[in-house]
Amino acid sequence: MAIRVAQVATGNAGRLTLRQLITDDRFELVGVSTSSPEKVGVDAGTLAGLDLTTGVTAVASLDELVATGPECVVYCAMGDTRPREATAEVCRLLEAGIDVVGSSPGTFLYPWGTMPAKVIDKVEAAAHAGGTTLFVTGVDPGFASDLLPLALASTCQRIDQITCYELADYATYDGAEVMFDLMGFGRPMDETPLLFLPGVLGMAWGTAIRLMAQGLGVEVEDVVEHWEAEPAPESYDIAAGRIEKGTIAALKFSIAGIVAGRPAIVVEHVTRTRDDLRPDWARPASGGGAYRVEITGEPSYVVDIVPSSEHGDHNHAAIVAACGRIVNTIPDVRAAAPGIVTTLDLPLPTGRGVFSTAR
Repeated sequence: MAIRVAQVATGNAGRLTLRQLITDDRFELVGVSTSSPEKVGVDAGTLAGLDLTTGVTAVASLDELVATGPECVVYCAMGDTRPREATAEVCRLLEAGIDVVGSSPGTFLYPWGTMPAKVIDKVEAAAHAGGTTLFVTGVDPGFASDLLPLALASTCQRIDQITCYELADYATYDGAEVMFDLMGFGRPMDETPLLFLPGVLGMAWGTAIRLMAQGLGVEVEDVVEHWEAEPAPESYDIAAGRIEKGTIAALKFSIAGIVAGRPAIVVEHVTRTRDDLRPDWARPASGGGAYRVEITGEPSYVVDIVPSSEHGDHNHAAIVAACGRIVNTIPDVRAAAPGIVTTLDLPLPTGRGVFSTAR
């Protein structure tokens, strides 16, 4: 029997998870909610960019969504700039007896050691009250910085360091709130973007570092943050807006988990808005973007994952990958014990249910 599912938010990620929920026979879409007034009453098929009518139209409130009776909700509302609100909404769903999978709040990818205990306890209490489960993931933090490196780590006889990279040109990424408000692109070089305020990187990517550490059976003693920026040599436009000359146009940042007194688990991002910026920084193996896992040990590895898509470039493909991971976990999350679960708690994913015989 198909699992009754609903979707919260239909932005960059939400419309792609919605597309799979509509077309995947494992699921029955029963509801969609949106915070955009112009989307209320619009059919889910239209919101997903599909040429079909589902008969399910978007509602404006979480209460209306709950009333549709989903067994699981895919939650893709913005959490980076509204963490309290997103956490409260997730708790509302969990308490209502609805499992939740999604892309936010991102800190719940692995909250222990990063989030305050009282916040974790609140979410756990909501889940146990409803007999429900929460699973949050993405690309990085997400499968590129937990599932993939840990799979490779399982083949090593010795590991000295694991480094996970995102190397991407964000010129085609149209998320203005993330690009300008969070990451600081187009902002003055002497201004510290929200993402780089002390402790923010550690909170966002400390989840991935501590999850990997838990998988490896080691303890993170400290998390060290670093960032640097490159100015635009001239003014130009990108999908999210305009980058003026002299403002932030490229970023390099890293988060290092210290184990036994040295950087042992590292996440590093190199994000450009033009391909020619800072050629001395690490570059993707192919195309406009890649996710790299580098393990120093015995054996050592350098593995580049280069996403592509029939419907867009590397930025679109990466979001599709995150959305596929989210939706494909629904059966396992439905079967999991109540509470917050992570990649370490779920069965090894195999792509069951998504093989196509149509081609």
